[in-house]
Amino acid sequence: MPKNKCHTAVQIALNVIGGKWKPIILWHLIDGAVRFGELHRMIPGVSQKMLTQQLRELEADKIINRKVYQEVPPKVEYSLTNYGLTLHPILENLGNWGELHHTKQSLKTTN
Repeated sequence: MPKNKCHTAVQIALNVIGGKWKPIILWHLIDGAVRFGELHRMIPGVSQKMLTQQLRELEADKIINRKVYQEVPPKVEYSLTNYGLTLHPILENLGNWGELHHTKQSLKTTN
């Protein structure tokens, strides 16, 4: 792929899954459906408003499903779509790279 075309493709991908919270949200949904409250507890530091916004964006991009159960109190679950599941190897590789980087940084500070 030509370099400028690849740059555009990377930018498109980052527009969909980039940012501080989206990759973490996606990582927590890899193993299956999660309720909003659970997801909020799994991600320390994210506000309810920001989590809602990020989930809506991922839903609009067809990366996640939002399922509302008609019960009281309301129950909402989020899960990856089949399309969203294609991100699993990417997120796994990103996590592996993060561990490697963390190790290299730790070694650098101890030397």
